[in-house]
Amino acid sequence: MSGVLVLLLGVAVLTAHTLVNAGRWLRRPAVPPAPVDEPVAVLLPLRDEAARVTPCLRALLAQRGVPGLRVVVLDDGSTDGTAEVVRAVAGDDPRVTLLRGAAPPPGWLGKPYACWQLASRADPAATALVFVDADVVLAPDAVAAAVTELRAARLALLSPYPRILVVTAADRLVQPLLQWLWLTFLPLRAMERSPRPSLAAAGGQFLVLDRAGYERAGGHVAVADKVLEDVELARAVKRAGGRIALADGSRLATCRMYDNWPQLRDGYTKSLWASFGHPVAAAVVVALLLLLYTAPPLLAVGALAAGAAPVAAAAAAAYLLGVAGRAISARATGGRWWPDSLAHPVSVVVLGWLTLRSYHLRKRRRLTWRGRPVT
Repeated sequence: MSGVLVLLLGVAVLTAHTLVNAGRWLRRPAVPPAPVDEPVAVLLPLRDEAARVTPCLRALLAQRGVPGLRVVVLDDGSTDGTAEVVRAVAGDDPRVTLLRGAAPPPGWLGKPYACWQLASRADPAATALVFVDADVVLAPDAVAAAVTELRAARLALLSPYPRILVVTAADRLVQPLLQWLWLTFLPLRAMERSPRPSLAAAGGQFLVLDRAGYERAGGHVAVADKVLEDVELARAVKRAGGRIALADGSRLATCRMYDNWPQLRDGYTKSLWASFGHPVAAAVVVALLLLLYTAPPLLAVGALAAGAAPVAAAAAAAYLLGVAGRAISARATGGRWWPDSLAHPVSVVVLGWLTLRSYHLRKRRRLTWRGRPVT
């Protein structure tokens, strides 16, 4: 019984932390009362995104409240006609510049090099840089709201996390874990105030930076070989003395990250090993997650079958508290909370399997993304 009570207490503390993060410390950029009065460069890296780029680019061209907005698009070696789609959507709009990307040189991964080329070619007058992925569709005031929040909070980097669109069962199991993990385990207030690079998180789908702070941090040169270039860029900004923050961007942007299970599986597989670092650390974290969130419902069923009602009740309470944490996270970030949160133990099992697969394929040097090796 004492072991189950310890599990119950652990889950309760973590769910309480999720509630405090979501209710008190999570930033929520709002539509600004006045237009942004500085030049802003929106940077869009593309590699084989012909099927996705149209709604993304149209949303960028429909931005309001940013008179000095310019959009720089980089075609990173696409073979599916991405550049032609960009030209068709942009037409003769003078705000759009389309660049042809170069292949990454030795020591660089594809995404960081594409972002570095964009930042290097952006209008030198632009004092704010906004990186957007092709699977993101921004609301009309998204750039204005995000840049205004960046300046009001005196940040060097702001990561407004989009609302992740879920369609398939796999989406519903895995995708909400992104927001749940940082709302549950990352102290948002401490992350903003502490200069420690280890206290950092960011999502590259929609990333807003002060250009001077970006350059002080070394830009994407500082993260040239990093799979999680967004998180590592946030850490580099901190090392250079800048402040960073996460924000709920669910009212500013939507993102459909993957179209099907193979894409989702491979997308997480390529990067989970970099999230945890050493395999021992990954094993410890996954074991703890399984113990806290997957063991309780199994214990509840087993104890009930054995006639141990108090144990079953404590284990069921731990399960429900875990479900509550998942629901709080989903509600705070525009996600679907019912009935998906009930399957949270299964989500944690899938995360554990994806982590194991990530380390397994990395050890065999078989990790690739968009036709390029990532290790």
